[in-house]
Amino acid sequence: MTYHPFEIIGEDRPARWLITCDHAANTVPQCVAGGSLGVHPEDMARHIAYDPGAKGVSLGLGAALNAPVVMSNFSRLVIDPNRGEDDPTLVMKLYDGTIIPGNARIDEAEIERRKQAFYRPYHDAVARMAARRKDVIIVAIHSYTPRLNGRPPRPWHVGILHAADQRLARPLISRLRCESDLCVGENEPYGGHLPGDSIDRHAETQGRPSTLIELRNDLIKTEAQQNAWADRLARILTEVLPHTGL
Repeated sequence: MTYHPFEIIGEDRPARWLITCDHAANTVPQCVAGGSLGVHPEDMARHIAYDPGAKGVSLGLGAALNAPVVMSNFSRLVIDPNRGEDDPTLVMKLYDGTIIPGNARIDEAEIERRKQAFYRPYHDAVARMAARRKDVIIVAIHSYTPRLNGRPPRPWHVGILHAADQRLARPLISRLRCESDLCVGENEPYGGHLPGDSIDRHAETQGRPSTLIELRNDLIKTEAQQNAWADRLARILTEVLPHTGL
């Protein structure tokens, strides 16, 4: 089977929403260190290698909103598509206490090769899908670990990240906080956006409205949980949109 660094589901779906999933897969392609970065399989199943559950939520959300979904097909340890090209964390050598042997001696030539082979094709796909209509709204789906090594537990069930453009994020946060069973974080567990990351690249600098939704990954372990969150988010996004003026 031919390897592709990204996957698009529902390319012809008509909704103005575009769902992206930067960290959908923990795949290490065969052309990278023979398909292994030397990381233990248990660690490759953790948040350090991808966003567990995010792909299932993205697919469910895309189906519920009748919107296309663009997903990466390489581990963030190969190269992180949610980082700017000049970001020093673009290729990680150590992540949450785990050494990444396959990246230990990486040089600029190999980083450039990975950009060409994986990073840029994925972003080209997102850019193409984002340009398909003028009123596109980008919804980026991510997940995060309930607790980093040596750190306190993270209490939020869902976090909404935003930078300068808060047209969708602000009313979405307010609406989510009306849900009695949710602890909702604003720019939690991470703050805002970094220059050159996916939302900055495809939304902020392009004047497109967007939001980045972070879900705690212990809440989206199963297909049923992923579908339930997808349906819930689709309902809330659809409800919120008319009040944004977008």
